[in-house]
Amino acid sequence: MTHIPANSAATSSAPASAAASPATADATTRVLPRLSTATTGDAHGPGILLAHGATGSIERNFSPLIPVLTASGHRVVAPDYPGSGRTPRATAPLTLDALADALVAEAEAAGLETFTLIGFSLGTAVSVRAAARHPDRVRGLVLTSALARPDRRLDLWLALWLRLLAEGDDTGFAQAGALGSLSPEYLNALSPKELDAVLDPSPGLRPPGSAEQAALVGTVDTTADLPQLAVPTLVIATTRDQLLHPSLSRYVADHIPGAAYAEIATGHVPMVERPTEWVGLITDFLAAHGL
Repeated sequence: MTHIPANSAATSSAPASAAASPATADATTRVLPRLSTATTGDAHGPGILLAHGATGSIERNFSPLIPVLTASGHRVVAPDYPGSGRTPRATAPLTLDALADALVAEAEAAGLETFTLIGFSLGTAVSVRAAARHPDRVRGLVLTSALARPDRRLDLWLALWLRLLAEGDDTGFAQAGALGSLSPEYLNALSPKELDAVLDPSPGLRPPGSAEQAALVGTVDTTADLPQLAVPTLVIATTRDQLLHPSLSRYVADHIPGAAYAEIATGHVPMVERPTEWVGLITDFLAAHGL
């Protein structure tokens, strides 16, 4: 849930795939624009569907992971939310059901009958809702920096983000992003050049749909979905997270039957601070469960 850039090279993007299938294209889903989706890897390999964070994108949140998944023979479907990547902004407020259905429709359009969902931040709630609404499609879940619903601290962060975005305060938004997304240790260790890059206020560095995505986070509540889930699940808590307290991830793990739980001593964006450890946790879990 951040616009902090990842250190790894970007994954390639592809034109938007076909519109949602009749099974998933209900009235709420059709208010969304078609999602721009990159599909990579072995066409016959195990399916992976990615769900990125608010104010992020596939490139920013998953660039260290995608090459490893494709190299291991997975078929990776990577949609950008409305207002991220090459997907147009939504013309109405985003809803969790519509976004979850739209992601599943992209997986179907790419030829995946079943898949594991890998979600980050807001993407963890999207993934949980997708698994609850489409249990015949979802084989597994990997949830990093998870939340079932916002706590008071996150509500305050969201209010600050939305005010800065409404005022066009790109400098303030970049500063808030750095403070919320990076652990104190990582932030303090940045060189002056690296800090300048993190605090770059250029409007083009944040997704145009940041406000709609941040507003959606404030409405999320998947607490009733969690006990229904019956697939192998890994929840990865970020213990130095200044944005989503690790107790939110612990709650998700405790309320999904049989979920595994792991921790990384990093801020909100492990793909930036500790990408090798983060990728290793994910790939080890997938291998252990045949996903």
